[in-house]
Amino acid sequence: MITKCLFPVAGYGTRFLPATKSMPKEMLPVVNKPLVQYGVEEALEAGMTTCALVTGRGKRAIADHFDISFELEHQISGTGKERYLDSIRNVLDKGVFTMVRQREMKGLGHAILTGESLIGHEPFGVVLSDDLCLNDGPGVLSQMAELYRQFRCSIVAIQEVPMEDVNKYGVIAGEALKDGVYRVDKMVEKPDPADAPSNLAIIGRYILTPDIFDILRETEPGANGEIQLTDALQTQAQRGCVMAYRFKGRRFDCGSVPGFVEATNYVYENIYSNQ
Repeated sequence: MITKCLFPVAGYGTRFLPATKSMPKEMLPVVNKPLVQYGVEEALEAGMTTCALVTGRGKRAIADHFDISFELEHQISGTGKERYLDSIRNVLDKGVFTMVRQREMKGLGHAILTGESLIGHEPFGVVLSDDLCLNDGPGVLSQMAELYRQFRCSIVAIQEVPMEDVNKYGVIAGEALKDGVYRVDKMVEKPDPADAPSNLAIIGRYILTPDIFDILRETEPGANGEIQLTDALQTQAQRGCVMAYRFKGRRFDCGSVPGFVEATNYVYENIYSNQ
């Protein structure tokens, strides 16, 4: 039902300087696989086979990753090293990759709007590669796609965070319809802990309906002078319906150095070493 997924990958990754001076932060490897590939694999598992990448200057490595390297293929063909390409070959076989460049960094909402030409007038997923989500069962996007079949509206993934950390996230409040599912009444971007409506924080997984593009066009810059997706979703919730889903699985904040190291250790100990 949902066949497209948008990947905003134009950010600078300043928290990982100097490593990200010439390498996209989305290409930082968690053991032997770049962050963005984990997100693409999650989208493909959910049936979202058209992957739309909103890139920026200095992001050529992402485009090259989701393409064939004929020289590399030739050099390792028929050797024992060829098996190391299995995961990316599987991604390339299943996915179709389209790209557009975000010329100015004006916030996540602006990045989403930049990808409109790649999405068209249909519901779509969004993956923020900084958030690495790992599951024993269906991935977060698969869980959300199943929920979309029931509610047919925009859905944000949420998790509980310590109240002192809510100023790092968009935060929701709403009516609990069933365990882990909320109808959103209020969304606030990076609130002061004293003013936060809850400790239910939005993480980097969304399913959005196409009317979000028109709303983003009329959304004024908010926090940090950027066009905030959270503000547009608040408008969408007031006009219609936005659901929030407390997903099953484990999430690592790979936009921070401690979270990235934690994810690397976890993947090495629980996934890579068992392959």
